[in-house]
Amino acid sequence: MDAVKVIEIKKSVYESNDREADRLREELRSKGIFLLNLMSSPGSGKTTTLKATINRMKYTHNIGVMEADIDSDVDAIAIAKETGVKSIQLHTGGMCHLDAGMTRQGLDELIDGKVDFAILENVGNLVCPAEFDTGATKNAMILSVPEGDDKPLKYPLMFSICDVVLINKIDVMPYFDFDLEKCKENIKLRNPQAKVIPICAKTGEGVDEFVKWLEEEIRINKG
Repeated sequence: MDAVKVIEIKKSVYESNDREADRLREELRSKGIFLLNLMSSPGSGKTTTLKATINRMKYTHNIGVMEADIDSDVDAIAIAKETGVKSIQLHTGGMCHLDAGMTRQGLDELIDGKVDFAILENVGNLVCPAEFDTGATKNAMILSVPEGDDKPLKYPLMFSICDVVLINKIDVMPYFDFDLEKCKENIKLRNPQAKVIPICAKTGEGVDEFVKWLEEEIRINKG
């Protein structure tokens, strides 16, 4: 009997998604829209960081937010209530990530001709979201101090695809066995080009540096 033929389904899925992501990225650039894909573990402070960032940038940009979760709309409500920007909820139907097609569906609802800075708060997860290109202009992630400084070694793909890494909750660093310089070294091992910014979203420390980075990337994207 002949050996069973094995078909690499994931490879074709990824390749198809990559093509769709490239198309979406080019469309957004042609329209002058900057899309940030923000990823992290649950509880790292994504929503708090977004609120602090948006409240600094909403007077100079038309911002729209897509909140992706398996269920619930609490984050979308919190963003809209506390920042005043347009926010929509994306339910993934049990999937632990968004791909380019899902992102496009969300953008079709979010962008009304006014939004020039769109933010996707991806599903809380350090594995699946890193595997699928969403078509974003830039990828960002948050690593919180309580998670530990070894996460770049354990989740290499996530750190390797991100343009900027925010190390959040630095206010509690004295209470955890967290070595900031060692963490930076571990990130550089995975991604020498990644910008690393220590922040405390709750107090606002470091958020201005992140905003400065975003403003420059938005400027570059507009050409």
